Amino acid sequence: MAKASDVKSGNILRFNGDLVQVEEFIHRTPGNLRAFYQSKMRNVKTGKLVEYRFRVDEEVEICRVETNDYQYLYEDGDGLVVMDNNTFEQYTIPKLLFGKGVRFLKEGMNVIVAFESDEPIMAQTPSHVELEITYTEPAVKGDTSTNAMKYATVETGVEIRVPMFINQGDKVRVDTRTGDYMERVK
Repeated sequence: MAKASDVKSGNILRFNGDLVQVEEFIHRTPGNLRAFYQSKMRNVKTGKLVEYRFRVDEEVEICRVETNDYQYLYEDGDGLVVMDNNTFEQYTIPKLLFGKGVRFLKEGMNVIVAFESDEPIMAQTPSHVELEITYTEPAVKGDTSTNAMKYATVETGVEIRVPMFINQGDKVRVDTRTGDYMERVK
């Protein structure tokens, strides 16, 4: 157990039985009242924002979180199987920890996973990926004068919007957070 004064932004705490990540932690001393720490914390599993005031001498449980790079191997039901690049151990991580970016994962890509006592608590896909266009309609002559976009399917099966000059077989860079086309890869 640690004191509230030891907490920093970014720490993972066990708060009311749940794991929360500290987003903001500010020391306040209002007038002639006792000092306290005002905190904003986000629940790791649900994403819900929690605000709480800690007394200066209040005890908190700071969790030890190990973050490492893993290689995505394959999909297994509601989970993704990843392998530790150093020890070659395999773990099944729930898909919902990856968020919307899971749609763009391709076998062999590196992902970041955070564990707290052998339980996966956070997972992150790369910020952008390079994927091949497997299907798109050919551009019609005259449509390229404006910033017109068309739909294209990438190799993971996701449909994205791309500029008219993109053809089947081209490689494109896609932002995994938004699903937007970034640029054509040469």
